[in-house]
Amino acid sequence: MNENCAVDALLTAALFAADRHSEQKRKDTAKTPYINHPLAVAEVLSRHGVDDLITLQAALLHDTIEDTETHPAELDSAFGAEVRSVVLEVTDDKKLDRAERKRLQIAKSAQLSDRAKIVKLGDMICNVTDVASNPPVDWPLERRIEYLAWTEQVARGCRGVHERLEEHYEAALGDAREVLGRTYGSGQGVLDLGVSDE
Repeated sequence: MNENCAVDALLTAALFAADRHSEQKRKDTAKTPYINHPLAVAEVLSRHGVDDLITLQAALLHDTIEDTETHPAELDSAFGAEVRSVVLEVTDDKKLDRAERKRLQIAKSAQLSDRAKIVKLGDMICNVTDVASNPPVDWPLERRIEYLAWTEQVARGCRGVHERLEEHYEAALGDAREVLGRTYGSGQGVLDLGVSDE
């Protein structure tokens, strides 16, 4: 595929995601447009050398099935079976309760395809950064700390596919813990709360 076709394909995915997420806002104080998140995930991947078109399209589309009325067949028709497959790999089953969805993400992360692991790492990087500096308004400190610990367990299963992304995730996690420690004045104690190796 030539460069112009690749750019067209990425912009088509971005427009599709923007349309599907058009009415959605993030849960932060500013109620940021939701589309900012998948755009940020794709940008993080690209900045760290990911140039695989399928992976970048999947990054842009990664929440469409989970958080909108998009059906897998629509992604298949518009972007192909490979993109649809990666998006499905990183999609939670919203019929399950939150705790079970989170448990399954940990359990399944090591079995994801390499492309899905890369998308998941980008998603974790962006979410960890947001939880530190722009969290959902109703998340108390304990939930933010627990979320950081949970991402560690998911990211552990995604190791071995992209060293630069793994390093960026570790740096983002460290920065997030530092921000929470400074913000709440608890120093090292804040960093230990909720961390689990299970």
